Amino acid sequence: MSHPIEAEGLVRRFGDLVAVDGVDLVVEQGEIFGFLGPNGAGKSTLVRMLATLLRPSGGRARVAGYDVVAEAGAVRRSIGVALQDAAIDPLMTGRELVRLQAVLHGISRSDADRRGDVLLARVGLTAAADRRVGTYSGGMRRRLDLALSLVHEPTVLFLDEPTTGLDPTSRLALWEEVRRLNGEGTTVFLTTQYLEEADELAGRIAIIDGGRIVREGDPEVLKGAVGAHTLVVAVPADQEAKATDVLSAFGEDRAAKAGSVAIGLTGGPAALSGALRALEDAGVSVEHVELDAPSLDDVFADATGRRLEGAEAGEVVA
Repeated sequence: MSHPIEAEGLVRRFGDLVAVDGVDLVVEQGEIFGFLGPNGAGKSTLVRMLATLLRPSGGRARVAGYDVVAEAGAVRRSIGVALQDAAIDPLMTGRELVRLQAVLHGISRSDADRRGDVLLARVGLTAAADRRVGTYSGGMRRRLDLALSLVHEPTVLFLDEPTTGLDPTSRLALWEEVRRLNGEGTTVFLTTQYLEEADELAGRIAIIDGGRIVREGDPEVLKGAVGAHTLVVAVPADQEAKATDVLSAFGEDRAAKAGSVAIGLTGGPAALSGALRALEDAGVSVEHVELDAPSLDDVFADATGRRLEGAEAGEVVA
């Protein structure tokens, strides 16, 4: 078989809007591939094309060895898909939905019951299996959606922002299930806004912005290429210009959120006290300070000039 996921020059237009603009992509067998980007960057559109839910406007793609247009049926039989906005009938029970999904895939009743029990247990829903889904919490629904996507034992699994809106406990539980599935040989394509999630799970990532891939590779290698620690200083709005001028002597300017100034701090932590002293001498009121080791957010900022939505706060040092 060829690579589990291959795309070449993939394009999707909605009228005059180009949502995905010439994406080239290869996902290796048995890896968790993280696909990062802000809302509206083209993540979900790309997933829907790879999952045969949207027809490409241009380019080509193969998933599980099949062309997503010419062999769409074969693709669907080979993949599992858990979408962010999946519709689940609230009046059915979890067990009924798993059984229905099995029937749709042509699985026998006896095998469906056996497989359903195993999957519901794996995602921690055995006790709730006979409750109506309308009574489930958000985390329980996401775990059920994952179980539904695994009924036919797919070789490639697409997870579109699987932990959005989940509490920390549910999020960690879903991470563990993804790792378990991957350990059994399932190739996982994970789209997310959460940098921590990509860092925890993905062996390789791509960052999409404006419909184009702007950075791709091993997360540690990408972070290492950014270089220096990032110093982020929150200051009053009327002192941002002065703070920027003072800190320019300590490193190159980096993208920062409104109300903050950021630089790549030359010399790392050892240079921190000197930078803060210079701000104090210039009469700048420092409200908050963070010194962050290179992160995926820095990679995104380096590639696009702005911070990625969902970035985690760094180490507070003052």
